Parts: sequence; C-alpha cells; structure tokens
Amino acid sequence: MQALFSMDMNSAFSGEMLSDYCGSFPPGKRFYAFFEYLVKGVLDHKAHIDTVIERYSSNWKMRRMACVDRNILRIAVYELLYSADIPAKVSINEAIDIGKRFGTPESGAFINGILDSIRMAIDKGQLEISPVPLPFMDEEPDPDDMDDD
Repeated sequence: MQALFSMDMNSAFSGEMLSDYCGSFPPGKRFYAFFEYLVKGVLDHKAHIDTVIERYSSNWKMRRMACVDRNILRIAVYELLYSADIPAKVSINEAIDIGKRFGTPESGAFINGILDSIRMAIDKGQLEISPVPLPFMDEEPDPDDMDDD
C-alpha cells in the first residue's frame, strides 16, 4: 500500500517509480514476490480497477477519496478481481483493518461498503473475474528466504 501511496502522491504510476520506491524502502526477501505481484498487478490493471471502484462507490470520484483509502481499495479490488487464490473475505477484512489503522475514523466503513458492493456484484455474475495465478504458489519455499530481514 505504501508503494502505491507514494506513486499516487507523486502522480506517477510506473515501474520506474516502483524501482525507486524499492531502492529506498526494500521489501523483505520473504515478502517480495507477493509485494511485487500485488503492486505490479494494480499497476497493470489500474484503469479497470479505478473504473470498478468508482462504479460501486456511490457517486465518489477517485480523486475525491483519501489517498490512503483509494490505494487500499485498489489492492483489495485487484485481489477480488484477479487473485482467485485469495478468499474475498480475507481481502475485504484486511482492507478494512488497514483502513482503520492508517486512514480516517470513517475509512473502515467506507472501504467495507465499496468492497462489499463489488463482492456482491461478483457473486451475482455482474463483474467478471480474470484470475492471475500467484507466481510463487507452485514453488517450494527456499529456506534462505525464511530468515527475517
């Protein structure tokens, strides 16, 4: 979320900005594959994700949303639409918890309302999901990657 927040604050969503961010704040080895999967996934599908968020946000434009909320929603919607390996309930609950921790007092409820509407639309077949496999799910864990950074 912090990488997307940084890109959003600089109005520059790109692989170059992601590299700059990782140069300054390197993710731990243990989490890097998942971090990269989420951030690059959001970057690759940002236009569609933003359209879906606006469609289900009851007249909120992306530019009017708090930057923290906007980027939490982007990650969660990416997981809902493109990550079949992550249960919707897990994505939604994690987004709500992060919103409560880093957003405003209203962020949790705001995020929950939008994500629940999107989840219901998916369940009703009104939104198509296009799963992108988690790249590291078929790999055996590397014991060297299990060390804390």
